[in-house]
Amino acid sequence: MNAAASGHIPVMLDRVRELLAPALDAAGAVLVDATLGRAGHTIALLRDHPGLHVIAIDADQAAIEESRRLLGADISRVTLVNAVYDQLPTILAGLGRPSVQAVLFDLGVSSPQLDEPARGFSYAQDAPLDMRMNRDGDLTAAEVVNSYQAVQLARILSEYGEERFARRIAEAIVRERERAPVTSTLRLAEIVRQAIPAAARRTGGNPAKRTFQALRIEVNDELGTLRRAVPAALDAVAVGGRIVVLAYHSLEDRIVKREFAKRVTDSTPVGLPVPLACARPQFRLLTSGAQRPAQAELAANPRAASARLRATERSLDPCPSPADQPTRWPAAGQARQAAAAGLASPAGQEPGSADKPGTSARPRPIRPSGANRGRSRPARPSDAGGGRPRRTGWLVLPARRRAGQPGSPNFLCLAAARSARGRSGLPARRQHHASR
Repeated sequence: MNAAASGHIPVMLDRVRELLAPALDAAGAVLVDATLGRAGHTIALLRDHPGLHVIAIDADQAAIEESRRLLGADISRVTLVNAVYDQLPTILAGLGRPSVQAVLFDLGVSSPQLDEPARGFSYAQDAPLDMRMNRDGDLTAAEVVNSYQAVQLARILSEYGEERFARRIAEAIVRERERAPVTSTLRLAEIVRQAIPAAARRTGGNPAKRTFQALRIEVNDELGTLRRAVPAALDAVAVGGRIVVLAYHSLEDRIVKREFAKRVTDSTPVGLPVPLACARPQFRLLTSGAQRPAQAELAANPRAASARLRATERSLDPCPSPADQPTRWPAAGQARQAAAAGLASPAGQEPGSADKPGTSARPRPIRPSGANRGRSRPARPSDAGGGRPRRTGWLVLPARRRAGQPGSPNFLCLAAARSARGRSGLPARRQHHASR
């Protein structure tokens, strides 16, 4: 089992092994290799962890078949899945795996795909304009180049390729395709080269590289897939589980950075006196910024030059969804709060009474409130939902969305804050009457 023997050198392999080792040392550990390629990382991790099982995903059927051969005897420890990696939740559910210990993303196009001319990824060899990672896909680079309007092509080149001369290149492509359809990689590369000013062609490598990158991203919806896949992977890892992502351009790295930042930041609303338990960070970063390959690796594998590595670890269990929790009412004022929220109690039973210890399930009448009690009071502007807002101890809300009523978005926040003040020995904040 030697990935290097197959002509594929895994990028930043030693750092990936170091970062994933603590999560994969656990008995029965499961790793998701979301971008299998030629199985370079998977082969090394299987060798390091004899008890490891790998769920290997790749959209390229050719990569699946070649990896099956390279894995050899270890194929029994690998579940091969031919799919796009944003289908991760469906794949794990189908395999009966509610959580895993690690997820690895090695994004971008693999070296074998670049080296196979018929795939159309390379601008160095003449080949049909294809660029599909999944050969069963409908959209090809030739269709994009020959059917998209100039404004669409310019947007793709600018957003996905970060090309300064996107408009000039798009207009040149439209002119050339009116003479004959653009169907080969070398012809497209020449159109791009001629569209770029001569001074700009002298530096920065092949002038067609940004155009080819943009077309590949559009054909395979790479950024959209990544935006869906990273949150799904974060949700899938167990406590102590780790995620490592290798990105190869700034667009990919920016998405990963933002998704990681959301999970390592406390989301307690500003102004609350205590942090909410479910708003605490559930992950911690394992890398300070994006790590780059060492010089020794770049000398052996120049294609790793653009790699950027980020990693994170789950430190807390996810909080249950509010939809999964039963509705509970505070002890005081249950009937009036239920009526204000427009909820009917079954058989006239007071809401929440079945949850109280020592109470029977016999129906209890709901007492009328306000003017229906037989006593009258002067009407206030706040009764109609307008006028001066009612005030609580530290939040001011409209009268019809009064804090402390179920259904108010701040109800749980207020309850948590008041409970915390009671536990700490602080006096409860004063409640002000609406007429004051």
